[in-house]
Amino acid sequence: MPKVHVFARDHINTDEIIPARHLTTDVESELAKYAMEDYDKDFVRRVQPGDIIVAGADFGCGSSREHAVWALRGAGVAAVIAPNFARIYYRNSINNGFLALECDGIVEAFQDGDPADLDLKGGTITNTRTGQSLTFVPVPQFALDVQKAGGWLEYMKANDQAALEAETLSAHSTQAGHGHPGQEEQHA
Repeated sequence: MPKVHVFARDHINTDEIIPARHLTTDVESELAKYAMEDYDKDFVRRVQPGDIIVAGADFGCGSSREHAVWALRGAGVAAVIAPNFARIYYRNSINNGFLALECDGIVEAFQDGDPADLDLKGGTITNTRTGQSLTFVPVPQFALDVQKAGGWLEYMKANDQAALEAETLSAHSTQAGHGHPGQEEQHA
């Protein structure tokens, strides 16, 4: 059963997730050695594959480095759960097939080292020590598909490009008119 690593402070930035001095590679296993180093030097010795980080609000603020996602994933972290995320970190997580789950009250529900049961389909995380269960913001199906594929590039490779383009081109927003090229105006 995965364990939770609690980083309760709000506004943990990408330089704390992976310090800039270690951005000499994009190899996850190398970056993993330094994950959360400036916040908790022992984190990489304690984390096990499948473990979960519980963090305060605005996790991943700061620069837009994808290395922050790669370092955590390389260390074996399965998901980060926080009340909310910096927008760029959240998008980098989706693009890289990494789970960033939003859940109010998450920091108060766990202590460092608590075992957790993460149910993506049911949208819950349960502290199995206390029995407390919380519901997180549902993960969009698109993000789950990208996560299952291993990231955006893998998702694109696995899907028929023509079908994806047809899906995009027939989206409601492209059919709205408003003077789009090729759209005939209808007169009364």
